[in-house]
Amino acid sequence: MLVKKKEAAVTLLSSVQWLFFIFANTVVVPITVGAAFQLSAEAIEATIRCSFLFTGIACILQGWIGHRYPILESHSGLMWGLILNMGLSASALGMDIHAVGGGIATGILLAGATIILLAVFNLLPLVQKIITPMVMSVYLFLLTFQLIFIFFKGMFITTAQGTVDIPVALFSIGVVVFVSVLKIKGKKGLGNFSILIGMVVGWAFYRMLFPSDLPTPSNTDVTFRMFPFGFPNLEYGIIAVSFFAGLLNLTNTFVSIQAAADIYKEQADNRQYRRSTLVTGIFALISAIFGLVPYTPFTSSIGFLQSTQLLNRKPFIISGIMFAFLGVIPPLSAFLGTMPLTVGNAVLLVAYLQLFGTALHTIKGTIFTSETIFRIAAPVLIGVSIMNVQPAFFGSLPVLLQPVISNGLIMGVFLSILMEKLVDWDKLLAKIEVKQEAGRS
Repeated sequence: MLVKKKEAAVTLLSSVQWLFFIFANTVVVPITVGAAFQLSAEAIEATIRCSFLFTGIACILQGWIGHRYPILESHSGLMWGLILNMGLSASALGMDIHAVGGGIATGILLAGATIILLAVFNLLPLVQKIITPMVMSVYLFLLTFQLIFIFFKGMFITTAQGTVDIPVALFSIGVVVFVSVLKIKGKKGLGNFSILIGMVVGWAFYRMLFPSDLPTPSNTDVTFRMFPFGFPNLEYGIIAVSFFAGLLNLTNTFVSIQAAADIYKEQADNRQYRRSTLVTGIFALISAIFGLVPYTPFTSSIGFLQSTQLLNRKPFIISGIMFAFLGVIPPLSAFLGTMPLTVGNAVLLVAYLQLFGTALHTIKGTIFTSETIFRIAAPVLIGVSIMNVQPAFFGSLPVLLQPVISNGLIMGVFLSILMEKLVDWDKLLAKIEVKQEAGRS
């Protein structure tokens, strides 16, 4: 009886920790995208609740009949950045913002339909020939940098003068140190729940120290809307960019499933990839209809799993059910909406440090020389360099190319794919080894 009670308590705490993790990774996306497309407060509230509802359902389906791993299925970071850039660049494109939004919807609908067809007709092995293990390694490194940049900036608040708010900054740094110590020094129980403890404790102390920084209560009288960013149209340039990025989003699926299989010390089979891709494709269609950023298995969940070591699937599915309920019960979503984003970003910064270890693990055993180091160094470092350049720097390029060229993650992965296809790295390494052997003899 005591053992069962302990198991039930661990399951409950694990489910709540997953709930907070899903919430922290989800809530900011519809808010920022809604603001970029100049939606009303009521429309943004509707997209937030849509996001909660469908994210919960997507997690349940992936954990139950998709890839069947506890991997968060939520809004793609790749697509989030792209949609934000295009929404904010509407005036530069000389287009009405709803025309841009409609073109994005068309591109995502086409990408979703294509992804479904790839899964149904078992064409994913063709895609996997393009997205090789080295491409996935490059993707993981770039994703780690992109997320850490986002969370690091999100830890801080700027004042009206454009400078950092020192008290909040010190508090956020304190949260990072607190969660890190829990993870590194805490016993297994504390370490496994460091993310949950950090969010709850950080939330409570933030409200005590900064009581005036309370969000405005949300309006509960809202309804879901179809195509809030604009109805589908034939803006070909916007459609092409959205479609390409939507297909590139498959990288998340391959990387996430392979990394999860490594954690569980098993081999993922083709059926898992097909089922997962089918779910992702269906939710891409749903996201286009309801004005959401397309869904994908979150590679960053691997860092969360490594941080918590809670590998049971049951708490993940329970948290998906709980999160879906937040979308249909306004008071619950309004309550969680009071969690300071600075606290969430500080805690997630620590959780995602593990993702860097995952990226390093993927190149374990790979031999690099002064020549073959280009294989990973060029796409990763060029991608990171682009991430640190202001988008305005690319203003002289054709406006339809700017969202892609200014995205370091997309360009790094594209460069990696190109280098893998143009250079036979195994043959090059063999030649180098032959020369070295000849030199020694």
